[in-house]
Amino acid sequence: MAEPITLYKLMILSMLDHSEAPLTNTLLSDFFLGKEYTTYFTLQEALHELNEAQFIRQEATHNNIQYSITPAGQESLHFFENKINSEIQTDIKQYIAEHQLLIADSTSAVADYYITPEKKYAVHCQLREKGIPQLDLTINVRNKEQAEAICVNWKKQTDEIYMLLIDQLLK
Repeated sequence: MAEPITLYKLMILSMLDHSEAPLTNTLLSDFFLGKEYTTYFTLQEALHELNEAQFIRQEATHNNIQYSITPAGQESLHFFENKINSEIQTDIKQYIAEHQLLIADSTSAVADYYITPEKKYAVHCQLREKGIPQLDLTINVRNKEQAEAICVNWKKQTDEIYMLLIDQLLK
């Protein structure tokens, strides 16, 4: 059996490898804490070390972080995959299967905002399917409150907005 932190890193890589979409920090935490594999802080340490080693890629928004495995991470996982016992592998596969809709939903509509060089707020919204952007939209707004409202509403209304745009553009 591998050292605990090494095992947690391999488990993270395995989860990301089995998932068809990036996993959020929330989902990873739910798995590790729900199964009582480790503490929140140890999980965050493992994620940080994997990111530093470029075995995973992280994409941060104002309310969550999404992780995906890199080719180097896949190579490392496949080399050391036998260090994860079969019970843990079953837990990982079962969790991914049971949460597939939630995983797809949490990564299909993403929105974040930032301050432009002109000191205005820009909101970047994306609709993704299997990690591939289907719609990529950036909107400039006047203030942080508007930017935050658009981020929240984008996630709630993505399908309607997408269909409205398609309908209008195909007229």
